[in-house]
Amino acid sequence: MVQQEFHEITPVIEELAAKAQAADVIDSSLYAEYDVKRGLRDLNGVGVLAGLTHVSQVRATKVVDGVKVPDYGQLIYRGYDIKDLVHGILDSGRFGYEEVAYLLLFGDLPNEEELKMFSETLAEYRELPTGFVRDVIMKKPSLNIMNTLSRSVLTLYAYDEEGNDISLPGIVRQSLELIARFPQLSVYGYYAFQHEKGDGSLYIIPPLPDGSFAENLLHILRPDGNYTETEARVLDACLLLHMDHGGGNNSTFTTHVVSSTNTDLYSVIAAALGALKGPRHGGANIMVTQMFADLEKNVHDWKDDDEVSAYLKKLLHKEAFDKSGLIYGVGHAVYSKSDPRAEILQSFTELLATEKGRTEEYDLYRKVAKLAPEIIASERHMYKGACANVDFYSGLVYQMLGLPEELFTPLFAMARVVGWSAHIIEEHANNSKIIRPAYNGIEPQRPYVDLKDR
Repeated sequence: MVQQEFHEITPVIEELAAKAQAADVIDSSLYAEYDVKRGLRDLNGVGVLAGLTHVSQVRATKVVDGVKVPDYGQLIYRGYDIKDLVHGILDSGRFGYEEVAYLLLFGDLPNEEELKMFSETLAEYRELPTGFVRDVIMKKPSLNIMNTLSRSVLTLYAYDEEGNDISLPGIVRQSLELIARFPQLSVYGYYAFQHEKGDGSLYIIPPLPDGSFAENLLHILRPDGNYTETEARVLDACLLLHMDHGGGNNSTFTTHVVSSTNTDLYSVIAAALGALKGPRHGGANIMVTQMFADLEKNVHDWKDDDEVSAYLKKLLHKEAFDKSGLIYGVGHAVYSKSDPRAEILQSFTELLATEKGRTEEYDLYRKVAKLAPEIIASERHMYKGACANVDFYSGLVYQMLGLPEELFTPLFAMARVVGWSAHIIEEHANNSKIIRPAYNGIEPQRPYVDLKDR
């Protein structure tokens, strides 16, 4: 037998894949026949109620005359509206990552002494174990930094003598260590991969011994360690907006499912990272920036509504960009009239665009945010409206901050690991049963046939 290349798709593999396809495709009409909520959603796209949570809540409807109708979106952390949190903290001149992380993890906003203690604890945990960068991160860097992050998290289990401790104190300690270390794991992983493929120097900048989460991230990301006050404030706002989004998003639901088996926290976080990596979940802002790059090349007058609208219609008709029929960054599984995260981020995007001299590009984003929902409504039959979501602006912000695309989704993870940790703590605090959904087997029973007779 001729030795095949490791990654080669051979005729044998092609044949086996075809057999798997033929064996596994399910007639879509059977979902209605068996009343199966495909994707854990009903026919109107509403998620199946699978649990209860104190951590956060998403609201996008209201009841009028006994009928549920679309409403302006709200994101609520532990009872606090996200708009109130962002403006209450940032307008007073404070960085908010640590303050909101404390809220999500422990249920209340911290007082000054609690916030100081918590911030100092996270700063102390930033350092990675001795030799970890050399022995783990630099050994065969991964093409995707999310895989590097997952591997690093799983390997940290081996460095933790109490890695199997799933008591609440143990989970809290492990959660804080991972929250503090995610920036270093991600940024060092990125530079290690760039260096291995020969595209750049290897920068391993030690984390700041103090300072905010956002400041530390920009410090280790920049070769010169420098950043502006505006950059740090905008990044901090991005992190606040991505920390959690109810219990029903895919990666957070993953933490509940895996935690319910009573496995270790490192395995749970690695599973959540795997879920977030998928382009249907954490990678959407990359598609937005790539779509806009194509728009900017093909629309000559960015101020012309008709020309921009014509391009957007081509997107919906599968005639432009990736021919998927989607306008990326517009529309959401829950929100219809507005995504509160996008509303907040829009103002910070304008602030950063002004500092960076990219107001024309920002104006184009605003134009698309206005035109796209109108065009989608005219072209598609929808059970609810469409609006710009948080991914619409976040990719542009990350570009202006100098983040490479490879770090867009890891940055999402740096924020969402707080929410994941809060949900893991909640799962263990309630000592819930193992989560075990039901699947209905639809393959008819067949008699066994001897090998020689098949």
